[in-house]
Amino acid sequence: MYYSPTPLHIPDGFLSLIVSVICWVITVAILGVAVSKTNKALGEKQIPLMGVMAAFIFAAQMINFPVAGGTSGHMLGGALAAIVLGPWAGMLVMTAVVAVQALLFQDGGLLVMGANILNMGLVTAAIGYGLYRSVSGSSKGVKLGVIGVAAWLSVMAGALLTSLQLWLSGTSQLDIVIPAMLGVHALIGLGEALITVFAVAFIMQTRPDLLGEGSESAKGSRSWVFVGAIISLLVVLLSPLASADPDGLERVATDMGFINAGQSAPYEIIPDYTLPFLGETALSTIFAGVVGVVVVGIIILLVGRGMKAHS
Repeated sequence: MYYSPTPLHIPDGFLSLIVSVICWVITVAILGVAVSKTNKALGEKQIPLMGVMAAFIFAAQMINFPVAGGTSGHMLGGALAAIVLGPWAGMLVMTAVVAVQALLFQDGGLLVMGANILNMGLVTAAIGYGLYRSVSGSSKGVKLGVIGVAAWLSVMAGALLTSLQLWLSGTSQLDIVIPAMLGVHALIGLGEALITVFAVAFIMQTRPDLLGEGSESAKGSRSWVFVGAIISLLVVLLSPLASADPDGLERVATDMGFINAGQSAPYEIIPDYTLPFLGETALSTIFAGVVGVVVVGIIILLVGRGMKAHS
């Protein structure tokens, strides 16, 4: 029997209205700074790279990998995006990914989208970039080691924030949800670390100029953008192989008894990463992934060019 990828992010109903609103306020404030900072530093050659990074992270998030206890995890990508693009552009890329997942694929609620962006995109990018820059003058081995730690910590930070939001919403008890969430995400974070280290090591080997601090560091990046786009599409081809086991949050919600508090989206476009007219088939998931990769890439390209036009 074929299993399509299941929704992975916080659904509406898990968080209270007040917690959701507070998360939106924090997210919008940080994104306002991110837009301003990116607008001042964005180079013309960095825009396509942002689009490719958004496409790759979207594709990578479709692939759940199994961890212990019948649970699965998936890459977040915030640390990777920030290391390659810088923290502010990385945050914009992650915001686009999470927004497309919610709006187009009904993965994550609309009211809680601010929380999902905050947990998965903003905090992860800040941690990833901060730790990476702290060893900017170190050897390649040290950098890769710190990148792995940063990627792992970014997952743990996102899990901790989600736990606090669930507690503040009255959905779960703090002394139960924190150990449960951190326990399972400690394993998921290892997968995040391995993927991030492998990706950055590949970039270091093939295009180390892409990891420079300045926005104009990606000189001659047209060929790299093409290669990145092809890699993203190849990753999508692997999406039917994703683990059918529940992800970390879903497992905790099931074990703690609040899984039924989740509310379905008020509409459906491409639910569960399958095209309705193709049914729940591998081909349907692949085509849905291609749609997502193209849409998120185009959105980032339009955002980037729009900011350059007004700079």
